[in-house]
Amino acid sequence: MKDKTLVIMAAGMGSRFGGLKQIEPVGPNGEFIIDYSIYDAIKAGFNKVVFIIKEENYEIFKKTIGDRINGHIAVDYVFQKLDNLPEGYSVPMNRVKPWGTSHAIMSCYLKVNEDFIVINADDFYGRDAFMVASKFLDDRAKNNWQEYAIIGYRAINTITENGAVKRGVCELDGIYLKNLIESELTLAKGTLQAVPLNGSKPFTVEPDTYISMNFFAFTKNIITYVKNNFAKFLAANKDNLEKCEYLLPDSVFAEIQEDSTKVRIVPTTAKWYGVTYKDDKEKVVNAIKEMIDKKEYPQNLWKE
Repeated sequence: MKDKTLVIMAAGMGSRFGGLKQIEPVGPNGEFIIDYSIYDAIKAGFNKVVFIIKEENYEIFKKTIGDRINGHIAVDYVFQKLDNLPEGYSVPMNRVKPWGTSHAIMSCYLKVNEDFIVINADDFYGRDAFMVASKFLDDRAKNNWQEYAIIGYRAINTITENGAVKRGVCELDGIYLKNLIESELTLAKGTLQAVPLNGSKPFTVEPDTYISMNFFAFTKNIITYVKNNFAKFLAANKDNLEKCEYLLPDSVFAEIQEDSTKVRIVPTTAKWYGVTYKDDKEKVVNAIKEMIDKKEYPQNLWKE
């Protein structure tokens, strides 16, 4: 079997949850959302997981998450470091947060040499998303497609009734991505409304519109691309180095504009769950309980 790797961006987990110890379980035996993503990836044929984390979180992350999946899948770690910069650059005095998701992927340069998928640590993506991603990578290898994929969710399957969520609204040219409009998406009176983050005019989104949830399928070429273009990004943002973010969707779209790749939309029927707001947790817990009752997941994820 050809190696397929799951890359999980988790460098922001400490700050987002007020410290790794405060990550709240959503499964009946203390499982986190990230556990279900790894379990689904294994079921879909992935045989390696690489966690992108902050170096200072390594011990607690390994103890809390990494150790319990050992024996189920090969595990590796890479550190997203603020000082991982091109020659001639140094960390700005007031820079605290990581450099962004493209920089996170760049951190995998020495550890990922095969096709891979990348996801966020704190989103529940659903089994079908991993299955269609795995099939895409198999088909890509078989047919030698030189392209990437976004796992496309139906817009209605990516929202929470508790407030706005940031989503990438996809515009297509056939089966390929033409444009990605980063927006705040809300559901009000049965209508989905998108407010673009770039300040352009709000627009209505049909329930079946494809949405990017930062679930990508890549060849290793993306790692080389973001590494080679990081200095260009820093130069373009030289007056905003304390806050700018080198973001993966921007890098992917830049490659599209340069005609160096195409990005296929691979549809999924999966429903997203996440704890964007405090009140979301109960819905996630109940949804997982229902899936366990339907035998989609075991009661104890790693011991059955």
